[in-house]
Formats: sequence, C-alpha cells, structure tokens
Amino acid sequence: MRVKARSLIDSFNYAFDGVVYAFKTQRNIRIHFLAAGLVLLTSLVLRLTKVEILVLLAVICFVIVTEMINTAIEVAIDLITRERHPLAEIVKNVAAGAVLVASLLAVVTGYLIFFPKLETMIPRVIVSLQTAPSYLSLIAILLTVVMVIAGKAFTQTGRPLQGGMPSGHTAMGTAAATTIAFISKNGLLTLLAFFLVILVAESRLENKVHSLLEVLAGGLLGFFLTTLIFQIMI
Repeated sequence: MRVKARSLIDSFNYAFDGVVYAFKTQRNIRIHFLAAGLVLLTSLVLRLTKVEILVLLAVICFVIVTEMINTAIEVAIDLITRERHPLAEIVKNVAAGAVLVASLLAVVTGYLIFFPKLETMIPRVIVSLQTAPSYLSLIAILLTVVMVIAGKAFTQTGRPLQGGMPSGHTAMGTAAATTIAFISKNGLLTLLAFFLVILVAESRLENKVHSLLEVLAGGLLGFFLTTLIFQIMI
C-alpha cells in the first residue's frame, strides 16, 4: 500500500505514475492523446485564436480526465470483486457513459470551431484539381491495394485481406476519402468521407484485427500515396 506523500514532489510523481499507467494500459487513453495531438497540430495550421485554442484544450482535458476516472473506477471495482455483479456492471456502465458524453461534447466543439474554417479552405485548395481525369481515382485505390499487400509481404504479418501491417481497410478508405477531397468542392462532403474512415479504423481496432500502429500506417499510406498520384498526374 502506498504511504502518504512526504513532499510535493512525491505527490507529482504519484500523479505522473497514474498518467503513465493509464497511457500504457488503456488503448482509449492512447487514442485520446493521439487525437489531441492531431487537433492541436491542426489548430496551429489553421491559426486559431487564443480563445478557440483554450476551448479546445479545456475539452481535450475534460475527455482525458473522464477516461482516467473511468479507468480508476474499473480498477477499483476489479479490486473489490472479480465476480460479475449487476451493481458493479452498472457502475462501470455509468462511468463509460460519462466518457461518451465528454467525447460527444468534444466532437460538437471541434465541429463548431473547425468546420467554418475548413469549409472555406478546402474548396480553395482543391479547386485546381477539378479537371483531374476520372481514372486517377481507380489508379490511386489500386496502387494503394498493391502497396498494402507489398507491405504485409515485407513485414510478414497478417494475410493479404486481413490483419497485418499496414491496415488495408484503413488505407483504401483513406485513399477513397482523399480522392473525394481532391475532386469535390464540398467541404462538408470531404469531412463526412474522412469521418467514415475514422469509423472504419475504429472498427478494426475494436475487433482487434489491427493495432493502432497498423491502422495509422494504413491511413498515412492511403493519404500520401493518393496525394502523390494527384500531384504528379495533374
């Protein structure tokens, strides 16, 4: 059992130990930290105001804090009993529900802050690509499939259509979403396409078909390969 902290430094050390433990053992925590990094990077690219960045930081911290509290509750319940008990299940479900509410708040906040800026920026970026030949979409997706299979053969992981490095489903989904971004003038359509990619990636993680690294590798492969093809061919 941990003794009472002797100094302020000890208290901080215990607190950091808790953050590190949650990060190492909880997949959702790692996903939240990754999403937070991407959101903050995007905020710098879009040059958000100080108030907007402060709101994003507050929402990010709120989501991470609720996830850590959820983890602490689950560990405490498991410490008390390993048996399946209705009350223990209710406690865990309510804690998970708190995380869900916080996550929904984060999504709504991100939409309200980012969408007005992206809606005006995306069409300007892709307007020069409107005359792209239609066959580029097919080339991008087929080349992505080839690179995915080659990557799995090189790493000797998974099967051509299941598992392994990188995630083929995420790569092809990202390639399709990137293609939509290049040939569409609609910023909302582009955001919806990438939202579907996120759902695909989450399903691969949820079903434990791929690791987080494999999903990220697939997403980056599909995005950069498709972007490269459009930049070269146009």
